Amino acid sequence: MTAALSIPIAQQIPLAVGHDARLIIVALIGFAVIIVLITVLKVHPFLALMIGGIGVGLGAGIEAAKAVTSFGTGFGSTMGSVGVLIGLGAMYGKLLADSGGADQIVDTLVDRASPRTLPWTMALVGAIIGLPMFFEIGLVLLIPVVILTARRSGLPLMRIAIPTLAGLSVMHGLVPPHPGPLTAIGTLGANLGLTLGLGVLVAIPTVLIAGPIFSTFAARWAPVPVPDLFMTEEDLALAEASAGTSKRTASAGGGNPPPGRAASRRGTGGGAPAPAPHYVPSHARPSFGVALASILLPVVLMLAKALVDVVAPSSKSAVKVILDFLGNPPIALLLAVIAGIFLLGRGAKMNKEAIAASLDSGLPPIAGILLIVGAGGGFKQVLIDSGIGNVITKAVIGSGMSVLFLAWVVAVLVRVATGSATVATVTAAGLLTPVAATLDTTHVALMVLAIGAGSVFLSHVNDAGFWLVKQYLGMSVTQTFKTWTVMECLISVIGLLGVLLLSLIF
Repeated sequence: MTAALSIPIAQQIPLAVGHDARLIIVALIGFAVIIVLITVLKVHPFLALMIGGIGVGLGAGIEAAKAVTSFGTGFGSTMGSVGVLIGLGAMYGKLLADSGGADQIVDTLVDRASPRTLPWTMALVGAIIGLPMFFEIGLVLLIPVVILTARRSGLPLMRIAIPTLAGLSVMHGLVPPHPGPLTAIGTLGANLGLTLGLGVLVAIPTVLIAGPIFSTFAARWAPVPVPDLFMTEEDLALAEASAGTSKRTASAGGGNPPPGRAASRRGTGGGAPAPAPHYVPSHARPSFGVALASILLPVVLMLAKALVDVVAPSSKSAVKVILDFLGNPPIALLLAVIAGIFLLGRGAKMNKEAIAASLDSGLPPIAGILLIVGAGGGFKQVLIDSGIGNVITKAVIGSGMSVLFLAWVVAVLVRVATGSATVATVTAAGLLTPVAATLDTTHVALMVLAIGAGSVFLSHVNDAGFWLVKQYLGMSVTQTFKTWTVMECLISVIGLLGVLLLSLIF
């Protein structure tokens, strides 16, 4: 490797390699090309993102070789972080499904919640799981539960998925000890306890509006069927029973099918779900407590690490060293997989061969997802290395708008340009540090929340989360914009309104 290539690509390329207006135009053209390739020409998203990413780099004035290197660097760094988490999460999710652990959680939720309250329950579940961890981790942990809950409850997929995603995303942007808000708190010198309290006040109405309430509209705009992921023995039996009932009803010339648990909505998700007899599993299941504990294990480990980092950031004690290791996201998820082998596998009385087959079968279905997410990371890196994010933020800093609104706008523009909520949070907090030094304690905390709200705005084709949600839920690009992207915009705008309202009160 040459000495030049050993230096990060971002340090080799000037912050603005071309005229500012040209950079913005090139970025907009790049976004448009990617969307047209995918939606009109039906090009695979991996290829579209690669073409668009390298094309934006060339259009921004980056040398051809460096544009390719920039894309490869982003692809590799994404695979080294998010890719590892997706792989571990997929293995854990398949084991959770095959062991019956996901069934046990789903049946408990469905049995104890009415169809009207189930979306609200899922929003709470998403918020709890999303508190200490990055969105992608929470998503891969909860996607089996989301899909199975939609399949068993008979509710449209969006009525279950959107509330869960809203809970995850709001925690990602607004509430410490999530890593994003913690970063802004440290950079701006905000008070952790005050930011946490104000963040919860903003988060509660934001989750409710962008989650359960908006999900009723999302279900109409994207009536997608429940994906055939995490199919279990119970699901197959329910489908066979439902098919058998339909045949008997048709041969009898009509009539009502026998009562029972609702089968999944296949097709458009509209109309009444077809009832099917309750299925009694032929093998043991792990208990609800055991299944829930296996899901919460990585949550607790990462939460403990975040809290120790806040309470004793410079401590060298053995407890902190251990928690720094165990709470590292890849290690926490690896431990979840290992614990799942014993807790879920043993609870379901699965033998070694069955456990190995379950873990192995969890990986092939996510190969396409990994490539798409990695390509999204490559596209994001090209945007960062071209200096587009810096061009946008410098233009806004010179304006005379409200400080809290300014913080939100800076985070929004960096988020839209780079596709990363974390990059948006770090960039906006760094740029606004001098401004924060002139504010009182309460308004510094509110600035953290304004940045967090802006950091989740308008998720689109350069965001790994966009492609994760699209692929996992089996939506088209248009449907993903109508549901996920709109939900993210709602979270961002409602969060900003909450911050501005609190600034008037406090």
